[in-house]
Amino acid sequence: MKLKATTFLLVFFFTQFVHSSTSNVTETMPNTIYQFQKNDINGDPFDFTLTKGKVVLIVNVASKCGFTGQYKGLEAIYRSYKDQGFMVIGVPSNNFGNQEPGSDAQIKSFCEVNYNVTFPILEKSIVKGEGITPLYQFLTDKTIHPKTGGGISWNFNKFLVDRSGFVRDRFSSFTKPDATKVVKKIESLLNDGGSNENI
Repeated sequence: MKLKATTFLLVFFFTQFVHSSTSNVTETMPNTIYQFQKNDINGDPFDFTLTKGKVVLIVNVASKCGFTGQYKGLEAIYRSYKDQGFMVIGVPSNNFGNQEPGSDAQIKSFCEVNYNVTFPILEKSIVKGEGITPLYQFLTDKTIHPKTGGGISWNFNKFLVDRSGFVRDRFSSFTKPDATKVVKKIESLLNDGGSNENI
C-alpha cells in the first residue's frame, strides 16, 4: 500500500513538473515585440515593453542607400502622430551593399545632422542571415507571421505593429513611410485601440 502511495506521489509530481515546464516555455514564447530588449544607438538598454500601448513602425535603416531620404518621411510621420501614441524605431544594418559601414556614433550624428531625427534609433544590427538579431528573426519568421514574414529584401523594409505588440502589416523599401496607404493603416491602428491577432 505504501509503495502504491509513493508511486502515485512520484507520478503526480512528475506530471506537475512537466506541465509547469511546458507552461513556462509557452509563456516565454516571443509572440509580441514586448519580449525583446536591445541597446539603443547610445549603448543604453531599450526594452520593447516601453512601446506597450503604442503603434510602432520598425524600419531597418542605412545611411548610404538610395532609400536613405526616407528618413525625412519617417521623422515627419513620427512628429505628426507621436502624441496619439505612435512611434518609429530605426534599426541600422550593414547587410545590404555595405551601405551602413559607420559606427553607432557616426550613424547617430548622420541622422541628427542630416534629418533631425528624434525617434529612437537602435544599435547597428544584423537583420538577415547568420547572426540575425532575435528581433528580426521574430519579425521575419513566416511560421509566426505567415502574411508579413519572410527575409528582409533591402534597407527600409517596414513592419507596422499594433498597440498590443502584434505585427499587422509590412511595407517594402519602395513604399515611402508617408505614403497614403501607410498613413491610413497607422491611423486605423491608432483608432483601433489594440488587437488580439498575430498575423
